[in-house]
Amino acid sequence: MITIKLFGLIKTLANNQAELAVALNGGHRVQDLVATLDAQYPKIGELIHQKRVLISVNQDIAHGETEIRDGDEVALLPPFAGGSVASGTDGSDDAMLVRVQQQNFSVDAELDRVRRRSTRIGGISMFLGTARDHSKGHDVSSITFEHYEGMAQKKLREIRERALKQFDVLEVLILHRYGEIGVGENIVLIIVGAEHRADAFKACRWCIDELKQITPIWKLEHTPSGEVWVEEHP
Repeated sequence: MITIKLFGLIKTLANNQAELAVALNGGHRVQDLVATLDAQYPKIGELIHQKRVLISVNQDIAHGETEIRDGDEVALLPPFAGGSVASGTDGSDDAMLVRVQQQNFSVDAELDRVRRRSTRIGGISMFLGTARDHSKGHDVSSITFEHYEGMAQKKLREIRERALKQFDVLEVLILHRYGEIGVGENIVLIIVGAEHRADAFKACRWCIDELKQITPIWKLEHTPSGEVWVEEHP
């Protein structure tokens, strides 16, 4: 018997459960898990076959031959809508450069945090995402963000590290909120500092695009007609 973590719309398909206990009946690979889900939760199995839902084992994306052992952490990941302080909680600048938190943040304070990292910084590019009151033809009163604790932080750290290696930049800050967020409130902030503006622009855009692709964060919109899990994003 293994326990599977559920997120986003998958919880809805599993009668609003946050976890599933599943017996693999002698199997020990991801493909055996998929076969079990096909039988017990066909709608979830269909999404997996359509590659709209990924399976992770120990916070890494798995494939059919991936082994599942006793004690492994298994999760079903619906499309990310991206994506707790990332590992350190000591308040140092290093620990604060990549984080997910529930409370709001000060853009000025985060901008100063990046500026203090290097006197070589001559250009800073910033992306600030906020909650809007309209989406895909319907009104939105608020948004709730859910994240996969641990894996979300891991992916954000990867994005920062890759940006520092792939682009000619000096510092990168990535911050995303979770929980319920009201219309007009801050959601996500990315700040990139470089010697020149062109490099900062390119790295900042790449960071937000990558965040939305690989970070396990899901968005639930609260609308007059009910709650809607957002699967796609611009």
